[in-house]
Amino acid sequence: MLQIPAQLTNQFTTYIDQQGIPSGQHRYYLKWMRYYLDFCYKYQFDRGTDMSLSAFLKKLDQKKQPGQLQTQAEQAVRLYFAFYQSSKKQQDFRNKAGTPHATKTLPNTCSEDRQEYKSLEFVSQQPADAEGKKEVPQKRGADWTKVFAELKNGILVRHYSRSTLKTYTGWVRKFQAFTESKDPTLLNTEDVKEFLTSLAVKKQVAASTQNQAFNALLFFFRHVLGKEFGKVDGVVRAKRKQYIPVVLSREEIDCVIGNLKMPYRLIISLMYGCGLRISECLSLRVNNFNFDMKVLTIHDGKGKKDRTVPIPDSLLNQLATQLQRVMALHEEDSRSDYSGVFLPNQLEVKYKNAARELVWQWFFPAKQLTLVDKNNEQRRYHVHESLLQKSLRTAVKKAKIPKRVTSHTFRHSFASHLLQANYDIRTIQELMGHSDVKTTMIYTHTVKSTTKKEAKSPLDF
Repeated sequence: MLQIPAQLTNQFTTYIDQQGIPSGQHRYYLKWMRYYLDFCYKYQFDRGTDMSLSAFLKKLDQKKQPGQLQTQAEQAVRLYFAFYQSSKKQQDFRNKAGTPHATKTLPNTCSEDRQEYKSLEFVSQQPADAEGKKEVPQKRGADWTKVFAELKNGILVRHYSRSTLKTYTGWVRKFQAFTESKDPTLLNTEDVKEFLTSLAVKKQVAASTQNQAFNALLFFFRHVLGKEFGKVDGVVRAKRKQYIPVVLSREEIDCVIGNLKMPYRLIISLMYGCGLRISECLSLRVNNFNFDMKVLTIHDGKGKKDRTVPIPDSLLNQLATQLQRVMALHEEDSRSDYSGVFLPNQLEVKYKNAARELVWQWFFPAKQLTLVDKNNEQRRYHVHESLLQKSLRTAVKKAKIPKRVTSHTFRHSFASHLLQANYDIRTIQELMGHSDVKTTMIYTHTVKSTTKKEAKSPLDF
């Protein structure tokens, strides 16, 4: 293992501490820096390049390191890159100022450490052409910083969800590592074919995962690189099988809900009673409810579609009580240093006081206010998804239900129970917010068919 000079260790520790890395995690970041430098030394990669980082992460993936550790390793190495660039600027300043004994090695080194530091120096990422007059695009090790910035802008301008941004960015980063940071201008459909094939053959991912990667790269090529994607033939496809959703009986649903505490009991009841997705339910605001007409309006559901569903009569009293809690909390917030709730897009720019108005308050608000460091504001968010999922797992365990139950199971149960009650499939499609009736048809496999299949003339009814 490559030995890291003590002075470099101390300087890097000070730097990551200034960047807000908790002291308890310093040893892990130092470990990843050491592993990265040893990897570059062993496999003769140029240190400080995106190509070396991509290869390092690819090696961690081959060793089946968990995704969380790979993310931590990438962050540690990128902090090391930034640390060096910052130190290099200081050294350049000393050189221009005529500081005695200035060298081009890493800054502030002792003479006995310089030999070890020399092997850790960075190299230029952009090679010159044969005449040495101008730079030419690299086939490997290119800088993708602008690419990711354009990807983020492209997703945000189309008002895609944050989860889509996170997912697409994740797949493009994996694609970058697979191509060893190939220059984006040189990417083509063959690179995509090889990547998708590797997912099916080496990673053995599910068909839905491979399709997700395909959609991410399709968006990347069309809206970021400005290239025609072309036909992607000859790709080894992951095996696709029909997935039959898990459905709970009414007795099982009542048992799970009975083991939940407020507000999670009401959230799950509403998800089952109205067929809501978890994101749709948690992001409900006061203005989504029309208690007079007993109608709940879902804004910006999946695919940015709106729809309405009837409010269950059995939940009216509980919802009215929850509204009173929200109103009381809003009055309490209004008397304190409260900047309002988080609003979508640029709504607050158009309506400056909307964040503090009652109609825009979350129907299931978080207990604690969130401090926004950017402008030092206290804002309120809705109940976090992880808290609901944790509470639900505990309730299912107490109910001793031998099924794999998630929050989405209650949406599946909503559609299945309506179908079981002989509701029209098109009606269920509208209530679920599906664009295609084929998506809704999957629920015909979750319940017993009660349709009469014997051919008979209507005249004989």
